Amino acid sequence: MSNENEKSFKKSTKVILAAILVVLVVGGYFGLKFYKVFFAPNITGNEKFVYVRTGSHLDDLFEEIRKKDILTDIGSFSQAAAKMDLAQNLKPGRYKVSKGMNNRTLINMLKSGNQDPVKLKFQNIRKKEDFAGYLAKNLEADSLAFISVLDSTALIEKYGFNKDNIYTMFIPNTYEVYWNIAPMEFFEKMQKEYDKFWNDERKRKAAALNLSPVQVSVLASIVDAEALYDKEMPIIAGLYLNRLKKGILLQADPTVIFANDDFTVKRVTNKLLQVPSRYNTYKYAGLPPGPIMMPSINAIDAVLNKDNNNYIYMCAKEDFSGYHNFAVTVQEHEINAKKYREALNKRNIFK
Repeated sequence: MSNENEKSFKKSTKVILAAILVVLVVGGYFGLKFYKVFFAPNITGNEKFVYVRTGSHLDDLFEEIRKKDILTDIGSFSQAAAKMDLAQNLKPGRYKVSKGMNNRTLINMLKSGNQDPVKLKFQNIRKKEDFAGYLAKNLEADSLAFISVLDSTALIEKYGFNKDNIYTMFIPNTYEVYWNIAPMEFFEKMQKEYDKFWNDERKRKAAALNLSPVQVSVLASIVDAEALYDKEMPIIAGLYLNRLKKGILLQADPTVIFANDDFTVKRVTNKLLQVPSRYNTYKYAGLPPGPIMMPSINAIDAVLNKDNNNYIYMCAKEDFSGYHNFAVTVQEHEINAKKYREALNKRNIFK
């Protein structure tokens, strides 16, 4: 090879190598940028969930992300969101995120609506308003939206309830729902759970007691409020059913406390007994118009499987153990009640 050819070859080689180097540098730059935009870890781990409210837009999502410091680099997320058409496909919901998650994974979740469900576990909630507050705390809709459904006469009458007893439709348990479930959709889900719970066997047992499922739940709410220990529930249920059968006033202290709307009461006084409310079972015969709390499944089944006893009276034990003394006659009851009153006085509990 001549010197000229050798020089030309070396020059061409340098040009090719330089071109390759440029390609590698440019390719590396864009490759690194591509990786950073789509695949690099970008979730800070400061929050467990990203919330997208119904009807919100991409700007609202960016505001949520900035405010809660969810992303390490919001600029790369913005680029990925634009290239993946997130603005046109953003779906509302509650999305679980973890530290180190990349933009592509997050955006695919937000586009597909692949939510992490909320686990609702409720029991022994006293009032509808408290229940609506609990739902609003865990779901997207506010408490007023849930109350408006629970107080919709046309709706609840369609399912055989009224404003006083609709609360019995909600069977305490653990349920999985999506965060953005609509109040009406939640109501319908709970109604299906209610129908599932009240199977033929439970309905048969209720009918044997001459009670409807709603009445069983109302009585169960009183039993639940009275019993600290589940094993006493069937005994207490039997006692109240004896009273109902004989036409004796239930005289259940928890109903008086509910009627007075004062749940700090530890001793039911004569003044409290005067409240003119249908929930005051010292004044009005039979069951109250609705439950005084959301009864547990154990309490409902305790009524359906009540203890066959002759008890008419009950009084908390004077040792404050949470158990009760039961009696058949008023004379026996007065002895038990005297012991309890003396124990209250000794502890300076007068209201």
